Amino acid sequence: MAILVERDNIGIFGRMNSGKSSVMNLITQQETSIVDSTPGTTSDTKNSLLEIHGLGPVKLFDTAGADENSILGDKKKKKVFTDLKECDLVLLLIDPSAKDFRTENTLIREARAREKQILILYNLFHPSAREKIGGVEKKLSPAKFYKKLELVAVDGSYRQKLLDFIIENFDSRSKETALLPFVEKDEYYVLVIPMDEETPPGRYLRPQAMAEEYITRNWAYPVSFRLDLGKARDEKKEISEKEHKRFISVINGLARQPKAIITDSQAMDIMSKWCPDDMRLTTFSITMINYMSRGRLTNFVRGIKVIDNLKAGDKVLIAEACNHSRIREDIGTVQIPGYLKKMVPGVIIEHAFGREFQDNEDLLKYRLVIHCGGCMISPQKIASRIRDLENIKVPFTNYGLFLAYMQGKKALSKVVEPWGLKIR
Repeated sequence: MAILVERDNIGIFGRMNSGKSSVMNLITQQETSIVDSTPGTTSDTKNSLLEIHGLGPVKLFDTAGADENSILGDKKKKKVFTDLKECDLVLLLIDPSAKDFRTENTLIREARAREKQILILYNLFHPSAREKIGGVEKKLSPAKFYKKLELVAVDGSYRQKLLDFIIENFDSRSKETALLPFVEKDEYYVLVIPMDEETPPGRYLRPQAMAEEYITRNWAYPVSFRLDLGKARDEKKEISEKEHKRFISVINGLARQPKAIITDSQAMDIMSKWCPDDMRLTTFSITMINYMSRGRLTNFVRGIKVIDNLKAGDKVLIAEACNHSRIREDIGTVQIPGYLKKMVPGVIIEHAFGREFQDNEDLLKYRLVIHCGGCMISPQKIASRIRDLENIKVPFTNYGLFLAYMQGKKALSKVVEPWGLKIR
């Protein structure tokens, strides 16, 4: 029986005579592509299938120059941009000695529009070219937002350095992440679901449905509990205690104590107090951002530390990847801004709703970005946002982590513990 091999597509792009074919040969260790100083030597895309240790099976694309001006050149450019659509990673080759970088700018723009990962390779045809890299990034401003490597493409000693650079910075689409890696067979897991005015009738929200399906598929038992947040937060003690007792009766009514509670993030102020000390606790938002970012929860935890250093005048972006109807106690527009303004009077809060996200130049103005669980956009788009923020060194965190943090260090430590993380 034939087995379909899932390969990552890696494309080498750039202008004519930038050394693309030399990079192809450097990686494959053979004369895969013809190398010549004649402009336009690569008339069509050359492909090579190979296995890269530490990455797995890949398909390499050595593309034609994207700057040839002729009837044939136009056909080549059309093929170049068709290939770009297929590639998971764009290796953009730049000759620092060049004068005009419009071609490279177009390639970056097209790659960004298609949410492609970009790594920049500066090909040094002469040692003095290194001194010109700073000037390149003045003329080609988007270049400064991407990881980059200097190499001499015709020098075989750079091969391992190039491979290490790709392996370290490329997010393979073949990487698998479990939704709830802590789930154990034949154990109970309680899903705390406060259904408010925003809850659509007839179905669970996507994170809730995914959690229930995952727990069931892994031979464990999901138990849904609808929490009345109004009663749980009621100032009249007898009302809040009654809701607490209803919750405890569910916990104690099972054959054995549940292994963990997965709660809606907006209920963290309640669940951080009601969850027994010997029971795990996390949130749907934390679950989803870890899953959608392919296991990069650590990156979001790191950003939470910035909150302690926020001051008046700092700008915070709240990024929500869907356009649901926002009513009353909405997390992104009401709850998180409320906490921030109370904690840091004078902090400036801005929002990004839906699938659009600011360009890097705009993102630079933020001291912190707080992102939702990302359940309504693709992992590729989440990865693209993370790369943008990391490349420009703008800290970011997540709704669930933020709302846990607002309940104190103990609560924050508790919600990341199921993921094998510790707060220091």
